[in-house]
Amino acid sequence: MKKNIIHRLNKLSLFAAGTLLLAACNQTGGEANASGADTAAGSESSDIVQASFNEDGSVNIPTGYRQWVFMGAPLTPNALNGGEAPFPEFHNVYIEPSAFAAFEATGEFPEGTQIVKELTTVRSNNNAENGSSQEVSGVGYFQGEFAGLELTVKDNDRFKDEPGGWAYFSFGHKSPPYEKTATAFPAESCNACHEASAETDFVFTQFYPVLRAAKK
Repeated sequence: MKKNIIHRLNKLSLFAAGTLLLAACNQTGGEANASGADTAAGSESSDIVQASFNEDGSVNIPTGYRQWVFMGAPLTPNALNGGEAPFPEFHNVYIEPSAFAAFEATGEFPEGTQIVKELTTVRSNNNAENGSSQEVSGVGYFQGEFAGLELTVKDNDRFKDEPGGWAYFSFGHKSPPYEKTATAFPAESCNACHEASAETDFVFTQFYPVLRAAKK
């Protein structure tokens, strides 16, 4: 009889200890989850892939940008702009994937956003009247060769004097290989136009259905 009582007491003790341990684990897990949620909510910028800058303030050419999220390819050809379009090339525009994911989640471009614009010529045409070309798919405008690379970066800490914290760079208006580094343009060269006409935070989202569809 005495042995049975002791056995039952031991089982109760083990049960109680297990219950306390489970409660402690649940409490710890809850704190970890809460901490994780806070981290996720507060690390938007720290999770963004950052541009690589040098001590002199120049930025390094980004790598793998053609594997970034493709936004679109606007074109304002010379033939439709009196023969002297300000930007006569195709603009293949890409946004760095982690910045795109943050934009998709919040509707805002996070600090550290990188957007690349690679220029391509308009394919040699056979219609001098409007610069179009007759190809197997029909008459239209088609891309020719790579002709330049530009980058914009949003970084209010680094570019606190630039409107919106956006800075603009060019790695050369030429065929590859492009320059390995670039320095920021003066604000009036690019930023003023973006500030006056871009629909969302200095970015021409009105030209990119990919961004419009992603924006919440």
